[in-house]
Amino acid sequence: MPQVNPDILGWARETAGLSPEDAVKKLGIRDARGMAAVDRLAALENGEASPTRAMLSRMARKYRRPLLTFYLAQPSRRGDWGKDFRAPMADRSREDEAVLNALVRDVQVRQGLLREAMLDDDEDLASLSFVASVTTDTPVAQVVTSIRATLGLRLEDYRAARDPDGAFRLLRSHSEQAGVFVLVLGNLGSYHTDLGVGVFRGFALADDYAPFVVVNPKDSAAAKCFTLLHELAHLWIGEPGISGGDPMDPVEVFCNRVASTFFLSDQELGAFRKPATNSIGAWAEAVTEFAGSLNVSSSMVAYRLHRKGVIGHETWRRLHRLFRRRWRDSKSRERQRQRARDGGPAYGVLVRYSLGLGLLELAARLVSTGCLTATKAGRVMGVNPRNAHLILEAA
Repeated sequence: MPQVNPDILGWARETAGLSPEDAVKKLGIRDARGMAAVDRLAALENGEASPTRAMLSRMARKYRRPLLTFYLAQPSRRGDWGKDFRAPMADRSREDEAVLNALVRDVQVRQGLLREAMLDDDEDLASLSFVASVTTDTPVAQVVTSIRATLGLRLEDYRAARDPDGAFRLLRSHSEQAGVFVLVLGNLGSYHTDLGVGVFRGFALADDYAPFVVVNPKDSAAAKCFTLLHELAHLWIGEPGISGGDPMDPVEVFCNRVASTFFLSDQELGAFRKPATNSIGAWAEAVTEFAGSLNVSSSMVAYRLHRKGVIGHETWRRLHRLFRRRWRDSKSRERQRQRARDGGPAYGVLVRYSLGLGLLELAARLVSTGCLTATKAGRVMGVNPRNAHLILEAA
C-alpha cells in the first residue's frame, strides 16, 4: 500500500480552515494512552504515528478532500484565481478561503464526472470551439461579437426582459444552450458554509466539452448577469477565475471590459444625462433610473461613467457604497417577507434552480442511456443518489 506523506495531513487540515482543536472534534480523536487528543493528531501530522485507513477516510470527509489526496508526494498548489473590480480587495478569513477552495474542488469533480459521461455517450462529441478561442490581446469588441453570436442573444431581447431576474434567466438559458453549465451555488450544501459576495461572486472552469460557470446566489440579479458574462469571458480566453478582489489583475480587467461592453456600449452610455445638482442623492437617482431602463446594474453604470471621466473618483466610491447598502437592505426585506410567507421554496425547487435546466436535461439523458449511474448523477447534482431520480423526473 502506498505510504502517506504526513505533510499532507497538516496541509489538508489547514486548508480546510481547521485548528488542531477543531479537527480532533470533527475526527472523533480522543485522549488515550496518556496523550491528549491534539497531541495524537500532531503525532500523525509529524510522522510519529501512521493513520489507519478508517482515520484517512474520516479526514477525507471532514477536510473535503478525495482520499487519493493523502497519497500524493506533496501538497498540491491552489489555483491562482482571478479577481473583480466590483468588490473591494477582500481579506478572506481562513474559514471562508477553505470553504471557497472546497467549493471549487467540488465543482471540478462534478465537471469531471459529467465530461467523462458525455464522452462515453458520444465518442464523436464535438468540442466547443469558443473555449480558449481568444486572448487578452484580442480586441474587446471582437470578443463581445463572438459571445453574442455564440449565445444567439439579441441585446434588444435582453433589454426587453421584465426585470433583472428575467434578464438573468434569459442570459442563463442562452448560455446553457451554447453548451455552458451555469450553476447558482454559494455553499457546500449547508447554510453553515454560506459564502457572501465579499468572498466570491462567481467562478469559471474552462473545458472543451463541459465548461462550468458558478454564480453566487446572494448577489443582486443585475450583478449576477454581469458575473455570468464576466465568467463567460474567462471561458473565451480559456482561463479559470474567481471574482472578488484585485482590480488591477490584467485578466480580470479584460473580462470586466468584455462584460461591461456586452451590456452597455459607449454609444448607449453617451445617452446618460447628468443630474441638475451635484449631490450624491441626485447622482444615485440619475444612475439608477438609467440602469433600470437597460436591465443593468447601477454599480456598473457608475463605474463606466467614472472610467469615462463623467464621475469623479470620490463620487464613484460613495455611489458604490450607497448602492451596496441599498442592495443589502433590499435583501434583508426580501428574507423577512419570505419567512413571513412559508419559510421559502421547497428543496427540489431550490436544487433545480441551482443546477439549471441544461445540466438537469443532460444528466437525465445520460442516466437513461446508462452512461451516468444514479450514484454519479447524485454526485454531479450535489444531492443524495436516492433523491437524484426524483429531481430529474421533475425537471
